[in-house]
Amino acid sequence: MDGSQTPTKPKLVLILLGPPGAGKGTQARMLETRFGLKQLSTGDLLRAAVAQGTAAGLAAKAVMDAGGLVSDDIVIAILRDRLAAGDLGRGVILDGFPRTEGQAIALDALLGEVGLRLDAAVALEVDDGEMVRRIAGRFTCKGCGEGYHDDFKPTREAGICDGCGGTEMVRRADDKAETVAARLDAYHIETGPLAAYYAAQGVLTRVDAMGEIGEISAELGCVVASVTAT
Repeated sequence: MDGSQTPTKPKLVLILLGPPGAGKGTQARMLETRFGLKQLSTGDLLRAAVAQGTAAGLAAKAVMDAGGLVSDDIVIAILRDRLAAGDLGRGVILDGFPRTEGQAIALDALLGEVGLRLDAAVALEVDDGEMVRRIAGRFTCKGCGEGYHDDFKPTREAGICDGCGGTEMVRRADDKAETVAARLDAYHIETGPLAAYYAAQGVLTRVDAMGEIGEISAELGCVVASVTAT
């Protein structure tokens, strides 16, 4: 068969680990652009599968419509369908999956099934107290959507949007300090052990996610470059 007719399989499989607010989405998009990778977010995959009406998507929709949580088996089936597509460029970045050791084991089995392997898992590590401060301090102008922060980007005049002059500011309900702290606790309990799981496989790299976005991006770029060179 002519090589141009052969579906492209990803050459790289990268997992980004990190709690909410660690910057996984931002860093994944930067890696997409720099290395020609494709970000695969669990939420996006679920929505796309439901919209396309695939067998796994219909199963997921039935569960969600009933108010339940989509099972690991369904998520794996959706991911299997996505990995079979021919538009994954030079590789994939898994963002938001796996979240538990059980999911990690299922993912290992899936990758083996489709002839792939996990090349690297990167743990974006944060300081919990600083993360609470960063997230809980965010607010937005309701009028124009401009984003601000109590400490890092306050309005020039208290309560008045720099851009449109609006005076109604809003904060997301899940950005409250106690909510953020609870989400971080849940992450450490449920997903934190994955770092040890992947360290045992020799594929884990830890990156300080409290620095500048550019510095973090440079570190991640080194990780991707090192695994693509082998």
